Amino acid sequence: VLGVNDSELSSDHVIVSNASCTTNCFGPMVKVLDDAFGVDQGMITTIHAYTGTQNLIDAPHKDLRRARAAAENLIPTSTGAAKATGKVLPHLLGKLDGMAVRVPLAAGSATDFVGMLKTEASIDEINEAFRMAASGPMAGILAFSDEPLVSSDIVGRPESCIYDSGMTMAMGKMVKMIGWYDNEWGYSNRMVELALKMGAA
Repeated sequence: VLGVNDSELSSDHVIVSNASCTTNCFGPMVKVLDDAFGVDQGMITTIHAYTGTQNLIDAPHKDLRRARAAAENLIPTSTGAAKATGKVLPHLLGKLDGMAVRVPLAAGSATDFVGMLKTEASIDEINEAFRMAASGPMAGILAFSDEPLVSSDIVGRPESCIYDSGMTMAMGKMVKMIGWYDNEWGYSNRMVELALKMGAA
C-alpha cells in the first residue's frame, strides 16, 4: 500500500498486490495514528459506492444482501479491507476488523474508523498528526481537509484518503474519524504509481 509499506518493495517481488481502494484509504489512516500514538485495536465501516459485485435489480446472488437492487438500498455487507490492513502492518494483524455499507452512489466513498489508541490523544493532537503527514511523507497519498465535505466533493480526487478533520472525535484513548476516497479514480492513480515503482525497483 503506497504511503504505508511500499518501502519494502524490491526487485525480488514478481507479483505485487495493490490491495483494495478501501485498504488504500484505511492504511494511511492507521499508519498515521500508529506512528503518533500507537493503535491497540479498531473497527471500520466503509460507506462504499456500489460496485459490479452487486445486482442493479433484485435478483439471485450468493450474498442475499448484495442480491438486492444496488441503486435503491443501503446494503450492509462484508469488507476485507481492515483485515488486509493488518497484513500491511503485521503488528496489527488480528486487531482490525470491519464491515461495509454499500450505498446508491456511482463513486465516492468514506471509511469510518473507531479505534483504541495506546495513549490518550486530543482532537487537536490527532488533527496535527494528520496535517503533518499530509504535508510531509504522505503528500499525494493523504490529504488533510477542514472543509465540510460531502461525497460529491471528492469524486475525481487522486489521493487515497482525504482526512476530514472536522469529523474527528476523541474520548480518552478512543478515537473516531472519517477518511474520504474516490474508490475508482484515487485507486487508479495508485495502480499506475505502483507499476512505475515496480519498474524502477
